[in-house]
Amino acid sequence: MTASPAVSVVTARRPFTRVRNPWVLFLTRRVLRLLVSLALLVTLAFLMIHLVPGDPVRGALGLTAPAELVEARREALGLNDPLVVQYWTYVTSLFSGDLGISMTSGIPVYDTIAQRLPASASLGLMAFVVIMMLSIPLGLFMAVLTRGGRRRGVELGFTSTSATLAAIPEFLLAVGLIFVFGVTLGWLPVAGRGGPVSYVLPVIALSVGPALVMARIVRVEALAVLEQDFVRTARAKRLPRWRVYFRHAFPNALTSTLTISGLLLSSMVVGTVLVENVFAWPGMGMTIVQSILAKDYPLVQGAVLVYGGTVLLVNLVVDLMLAVVDPRSTIREA
Repeated sequence: MTASPAVSVVTARRPFTRVRNPWVLFLTRRVLRLLVSLALLVTLAFLMIHLVPGDPVRGALGLTAPAELVEARREALGLNDPLVVQYWTYVTSLFSGDLGISMTSGIPVYDTIAQRLPASASLGLMAFVVIMMLSIPLGLFMAVLTRGGRRRGVELGFTSTSATLAAIPEFLLAVGLIFVFGVTLGWLPVAGRGGPVSYVLPVIALSVGPALVMARIVRVEALAVLEQDFVRTARAKRLPRWRVYFRHAFPNALTSTLTISGLLLSSMVVGTVLVENVFAWPGMGMTIVQSILAKDYPLVQGAVLVYGGTVLLVNLVVDLMLAVVDPRSTIREA
């Protein structure tokens, strides 16, 4: 007895249905995208030293450096090898954690980054925590306060003030904080990394702008959610206000908040470099500027890889969190 055509069609589609699992496709695409981005980042970092006009070794050691020293440093860095050999050596060395040797100090780049990275990571992490702790409650509070077009004066004051403060560049805000709280009032240290007090001004300089931008976005998203039918139903049931806002409104406004938080983390990389130099913070930002000025390209390459890899990983984590919070986006994309 032969199977009917309908049964045959259903049987043939089952393996295809298992392969098109949206979560598997989503994770596969994200991981492949990360690997391609990392490959491009490594290639651009490698080409950096070759795209610089002139001899980078001579530029790092100075015009008065003996020719023998310049040639020996070129040989030690492998710059006399063919370009393909250099690229292969560079890529294979990365897998063993070898980021090269500093042209100016002769110290392994990995050691320099390992020494400076904790200062930058602690500063960036603390600023991010402050941003999240300020922006979300402030955005929700302003949404509740101005819901339905009420309190137009408060709304205009918030939007204009936040837009003005968020438009101030981080380094200008840092200079202003130093002048007011460090030089004039003498309350806080203005340079270096010491105890917890030394974090106050750099964290404020890094977090004010992003926190206000995110608070504006949270407010707009929360206003839209508060007009939804399920929120009206929750109010009609006379649920406590805190439960309506934090249990029903906030989770639905979380998608945009997570998306913006990923973008803010990426932009904070640039802000960290500027703020660290203003406050003489011994982190990666100062290392990048010093290595660029000294034309120490292996150190610049290492810093670019660390910062770029961090941004890519943060974007991947944010995408995964968005997929967990809103699985519909994952299914749509798959």
